[in-house]
Amino acid sequence: MTAENSILNKNGVPSFVTDYIDSYKNNNIVLNTERIKLIKLLEKSIFKRVESGDLYFDEEHISKCIKFAEKWYFPLQPFQKFIISFIFLFHSHNNRSYYKEFLIMMGRGGGKNGLISVISHYLISELHGIENYNGSVVANSEEQAKTSFEEIYDSINAATTLQRAFYKTKLEIKSNGTNSKFKFHTANPKTKDGGRQGFVIFDEIHAYESSDLVNVYTSGMGKKKDSRKFYIGTDGYVRDGYLDNMKRIANNILDGEHPDSKMFVFICKLDDEKEVADQKNWEKANPMFSQPMSEYAEILFEEIQEEYMKFNYDGTSRAEFMTKRMNLPEEDLEKIVATWEDIMKTNRPMPLLNNRTAVVGVDYANTVDFAAIGFLFRVDNNYIWHSHQFARRGFLDKVSLGPPIEEWEKEGHLTIVDTPTIAPELMVEWIQKECRRLNLRVHKVMIDRFRYDITRPAFQGAGIELEPLNYMKSVHAQISPRVEMIFNNHQVIWGDNPLMRWNTNNTAVKIGKDGNKEFIKKDPVRRKTDGFHAFLHALYRSDEVLQKDINKSLDMMDAMLG
Repeated sequence: MTAENSILNKNGVPSFVTDYIDSYKNNNIVLNTERIKLIKLLEKSIFKRVESGDLYFDEEHISKCIKFAEKWYFPLQPFQKFIISFIFLFHSHNNRSYYKEFLIMMGRGGGKNGLISVISHYLISELHGIENYNGSVVANSEEQAKTSFEEIYDSINAATTLQRAFYKTKLEIKSNGTNSKFKFHTANPKTKDGGRQGFVIFDEIHAYESSDLVNVYTSGMGKKKDSRKFYIGTDGYVRDGYLDNMKRIANNILDGEHPDSKMFVFICKLDDEKEVADQKNWEKANPMFSQPMSEYAEILFEEIQEEYMKFNYDGTSRAEFMTKRMNLPEEDLEKIVATWEDIMKTNRPMPLLNNRTAVVGVDYANTVDFAAIGFLFRVDNNYIWHSHQFARRGFLDKVSLGPPIEEWEKEGHLTIVDTPTIAPELMVEWIQKECRRLNLRVHKVMIDRFRYDITRPAFQGAGIELEPLNYMKSVHAQISPRVEMIFNNHQVIWGDNPLMRWNTNNTAVKIGKDGNKEFIKKDPVRRKTDGFHAFLHALYRSDEVLQKDINKSLDMMDAMLG
């Protein structure tokens, strides 16, 4: 480009970047905290390195990518041009791309899929010019995985020029000039091979319960020049999963804790749930709503206004609106055991458990997948839960649960058994082992009547009496107020136990016509709740443990006083 039509300012920064930042500083657009932090980070580090000559923006690629998008797709918004600029930021000493990863999160309808379609199409094209720069888009569902693929397919189909430049089938799009291919994949990490990718897009990252899928598709990366990973999505309801970890990393990067990080973080969300009342704040979550709005944005804004009007009448609608439209996760408090924040408060140091009395809770609802057992103690008005679970290998091989079960086994939270069923003797042995190790006293062992008959022989054979819980709906109704109270007051402690957190977050609260609450599974197969139900069984008799320890202390004082 000539100096007259250069998009770079005198310091080497593209106008698409400086104009966007100036719009914020001149109060023409409203940004959330994460984007404000991004601007400060760029000004403190990246721009200075560009000015010094250490880094440079490739204005030719930036300009060509934007022109390509606006010719064959749609007019780009300022925030989209801002993001594209950083895809083509390079090291001066070796001309390799600076940012290797891009985390792009915003409210539903913010145009992230359209942007990623444009970027993908350009990266495989002759305009980008890298041979065999293959790309993939990965998502949990085929419908979502095909979103960008089909958008590129339709764009090629609509233009003779693009038809000459690209070969397409329903499964693959290939550039005739670079031999670069673009495909879509759905999520089953056990059956995929990452191959040698130039770039990978991970869509719907809110649904990833572990890093397994990402690891598969990135294992072959780094062998291709300027390889890049894109993570896009809106927040969701899976907690303690891949996205929560990514957000922790992203916030640390924005706070300047990792100055050499090669991840570009662009997160759009409300800063606080109270901000939703002022519709001017909605552009914090959806940058499409910055003024002046496009026709698409105006139509979307009206649709969201209608959703907002309805959400105050329905808790489920509110949770969905806040999570998906405002990118600020919120849970329907009438349908969950506890908020994620309250569940995380269980992660506190366990007190010494030696020489204590406990109620034991057992959940043995299904002998072929999971079983759970634990000791419940009352210590200083807290409910201390020391537990273990068993999972059957055959079930884990057949059903992809998502979370890192094998990793949790290494951490000691469960045992995976390679047997046709989970034998009740395993739970008996675990009780005996822990009683010997900690010199524990068992007050009672509580179990659902449903599995009482098949577990009783093993326990009685070891001299341990089981007490069956009859009419579980009635039991749940009786203890639900206590469950709500002890989680809200942060009286539950089970240490750093991701398996128990997962179990609890997988549990839904069903409110009957009589107003009574019942604890059920959110998903009957994949969202296991065994550990939480074992906790509930023990909780039913937890007051008796407190009284037993009080009586023991009184007896001891009487003995000392003679």
